[in-house]
Amino acid sequence: MAKRPNVLLITTDHWPAALLGCAGHPAIQTPTLDALAGSGVRYTNAYSECPVCIPARRTLMTGTSPRIHGDRTFSERLPMPDLPTLAGTFRAAGYQANAVGKLHVYPQRDRIGFDDVILDEEGRTQYGVTDDYELFLGDEGFAGQQFAHGMSNNRYVSRPWHLPEYTHPTNWATTAMVRAIKRRDPTRPAFWYLAYRHPHPPLVPLAAYLDQYREPVDAPWCGNWAHDTAAMPLRLRAVRERDAYLATAAQIDAARRAFYALCTHIDHQISVVIGTLREEALLDDTIICFTSDHGDMLGNHGLWAKQLFYEYSANVPFLLIGADSANSRLEPGVDHRLVGLADAMPTLLELAGLDTPESVEGVSAVAVEPRPWLYGEMSEGIYASRMLHGGRHKLIYYPAGNRSQLFDLQADPQELTDLSDAPESATVRRRLQALLVDQLYGSDLEWVCDGMLIGVADRTYRPGSNKGLSGQRGGHWPPPPRTDMEQIRWLTGST
Repeated sequence: MAKRPNVLLITTDHWPAALLGCAGHPAIQTPTLDALAGSGVRYTNAYSECPVCIPARRTLMTGTSPRIHGDRTFSERLPMPDLPTLAGTFRAAGYQANAVGKLHVYPQRDRIGFDDVILDEEGRTQYGVTDDYELFLGDEGFAGQQFAHGMSNNRYVSRPWHLPEYTHPTNWATTAMVRAIKRRDPTRPAFWYLAYRHPHPPLVPLAAYLDQYREPVDAPWCGNWAHDTAAMPLRLRAVRERDAYLATAAQIDAARRAFYALCTHIDHQISVVIGTLREEALLDDTIICFTSDHGDMLGNHGLWAKQLFYEYSANVPFLLIGADSANSRLEPGVDHRLVGLADAMPTLLELAGLDTPESVEGVSAVAVEPRPWLYGEMSEGIYASRMLHGGRHKLIYYPAGNRSQLFDLQADPQELTDLSDAPESATVRRRLQALLVDQLYGSDLEWVCDGMLIGVADRTYRPGSNKGLSGQRGGHWPPPPRTDMEQIRWLTGST
């Protein structure tokens, strides 16, 4: 067993595939990931089958689609399904399995097959759980101060991180993973899962990284189908209304610069983890995979965040670097085959020389025969959307109003032109619609009549109130004291 390769799976939250220097992005600085990509395979057509946190992570950890694992809507209190997990499968094969960072499962302390989880749940306390990052802040004298910066975890207003640099969640996750690597059992191979919470908002990068993006960065683009909000599908009208506060070029640029700063910070911290593997003489024997649960629209087409099937939301980075000591079948370069998050589990198991559980639906990214198409689903009812990706063309379907969009990603990677009504694209549209219809199940079948998509009646979007400020978190004030003497002065009110 000691001769089997180690596996390091690194994930982020909200990172689009395009935000890599090696992908040709004009502004982002990702030297560590660019170097890793040069040593392995960068899959350009990797997608989140359900681009929102909980369903995406269930897919990643079980190798199954939402139809099997049970969530396509973001069900916060839905327990993990009774299926073999990625960590559990490695453990069953004799691996030690440790996770650091965000799991986003319920119950929160469910280890989903890992030996141990050092947890960072972004301060979620609604389940009665204090995560390990919050415990760390308390140990350092900053209990309750995680969200004292005043930024929401669902909005795109930004400011620099307000506590010492070492307490930033990106630094904390890196330090915890380095410790896990150093504390490994040397007689067994290891599966390490490092899940950074950023660049998911709140947009609170370290000032040093924000300084690297002082100048305006690249501006978002807008397709010819996205200029008139009233003419857009219902789901998109709702997103536009939710993020209407991002109205000026300066606000948009500030959000994108803060987002890029969070990405670069993660990139540099990954180099610390890689350096630890090298110094522990483990790097040559370790398979490395980097991906994200989904991306972020970042203002493209006037849209923000996730839950959409446009490229910046659904297309995710997928880097795979083999172990030098293993017959990995990986030829460094760029691979344009379709890959889903469900494919990570069979891919890593195959590269480690382990059998894949029968429950897994994913296809290994090193398989001889790549998948011919990829299906995606998000939400239910009138705000639902579905995707059928055929490799070159992508169909996005909204049942409200029976709206379809078709994009030629080879000729139009920014999805500027909707070809759904173009006569020359009719054959492609019909083929992808037929494939999509075959994937529908449950309540989605109400959108189909005689094998044709008919959708449901469109609705007028009526925004609700936002009294909760879209996920604003509270804090503890005054800050708790750090020494016994400070405790006495605080309690007595003396100075």
